[in-house]
Amino acid sequence: MKIAVIAALKAEADLIKQAMGEPLEEKVGPVSFSVGKLGENDVVCAVCGVGKVWAAICAQAAILHYAPDVVINTGVAGTLSDSLSIGDVAVSSSVCHHDFDTTALGDAPGAVTVPGADGALIPADVKAAEKIARIAEDEGVHAVIGTIASGDQFISEAAKKEWIASTFGAIACEMEGASIGHVCAANGVPFCVVRAISDSADGGAPDDFPSFVRSSAEASSRVVIRFIKETK
Repeated sequence: MKIAVIAALKAEADLIKQAMGEPLEEKVGPVSFSVGKLGENDVVCAVCGVGKVWAAICAQAAILHYAPDVVINTGVAGTLSDSLSIGDVAVSSSVCHHDFDTTALGDAPGAVTVPGADGALIPADVKAAEKIARIAEDEGVHAVIGTIASGDQFISEAAKKEWIASTFGAIACEMEGASIGHVCAANGVPFCVVRAISDSADGGAPDDFPSFVRSSAEASSRVVIRFIKETK
């Protein structure tokens, strides 16, 4: 099986690249990919950069050049749920764009036109999500499966956090996953977003994020590495 792993930040990809040993470095357009193996699976791993545009560019490049069987987006996120604390892991049942807004035309908030989407929600791969959640719990990391919301905003206000959670039923927010899921859905490629919680997505987020980003990124990376090794 061929698996593509996309992370926004270097800290999020470092452990995966290290686990691959000495991967081959290749550049596809503006994106640098590390190509190697984990267990019996072929793996390509890229640091896409922050935000939905870079994430979409990276996902499309990975799909067109490497034809992965599944795409995993790993990294960190802010929690939108009382059931997720710093260091826990959110796993996508679906993703949505919380900042996509054509409500003036009569559409629901976040509604997108992409194969398989239910209004704003773009479904992720159920089997991958369930397996990743089981692995996380086995690793001693609490995991919750649910909707992960993305937007080109670092969420640090309680009112915005509450709006995203209530509008989309989302459990976590970040800046890339929905864009990657959107590209995958458009190309018919299964995907899953795995995000360790690094902050509270409210007034404390600017202080929490730099304090916990590396340890949280390592938690999500550890789960993803095991998932890849155990996938056949």
